[in-house]
Amino acid sequence: MHFDNILFEIKDQTARIVINRPDVLNILNSKTMDDLDAAVSEIENNSDIRVVIVTGAGDKAFAAGADIAELEVLDGATGKAFAQRGQTIFNHLEGLDRPVIAAVNGFALGGGCELALACHFRIASENAKFGHPEVKLGMIPGYGGTQRLPRVVGMGIAMELILTGNIIDATEALRIGLVNRVVPAPELTTTIDNLVQTLLSRGPVAVRRALYAMTYGMQVDLTQGLDIEANLFGDVCGSKDKNEGARAFLAKRQPKFKNE
Repeated sequence: MHFDNILFEIKDQTARIVINRPDVLNILNSKTMDDLDAAVSEIENNSDIRVVIVTGAGDKAFAAGADIAELEVLDGATGKAFAQRGQTIFNHLEGLDRPVIAAVNGFALGGGCELALACHFRIASENAKFGHPEVKLGMIPGYGGTQRLPRVVGMGIAMELILTGNIIDATEALRIGLVNRVVPAPELTTTIDNLVQTLLSRGPVAVRRALYAMTYGMQVDLTQGLDIEANLFGDVCGSKDKNEGARAFLAKRQPKFKNE
């Protein structure tokens, strides 16, 4: 499939999506969002893909936000539809049953921060910047920022970031729990590759079920979440990979998972 605004590669059971608009700091215009959604659909339909990486082209930006020229012409009705479309795309990404890693290599602002929040892991280079500056333009986050950010960093910190529009550096993002790890920029690719190899070495059925349990369990109350977990625990107990993992552990050897 051809994409205009992203690069898309599948190699060694890993899909890599690169927002490819470095001349405009990888801003997420409508065409880029459509490309992203199409790539997610391709991943969804390819059972050989076990891990996904999302990053931005160049060394300045992961994604520096939405296209202000597109936002400027919105009214009440079109603005709601615009937000809902973006939310649907990021929900699609977050809902993948494969781990999605954001390699944040620069600015992740507005919609770019929301894109990172829709990923399951966030690994940042030391030059990364995060923020929701929408209020400075008389707007609010529309692609899920007001909902995902409080769930990741807590309500108080999210209130401060969204209501002030302040931008924070990678060190502060790590301190508040917005990112999993911060590494020097030259080490970002190696760090991501090492994480990918770790994930690929784990039981694929178990990884998918655990991901589902956490992603959807957080959207319901504790009782319902525990029910989801119990059902999925039973599911993995009936898998061949569980039997292989247990036998390998008892035999003191590495398991040979078959994604079954």
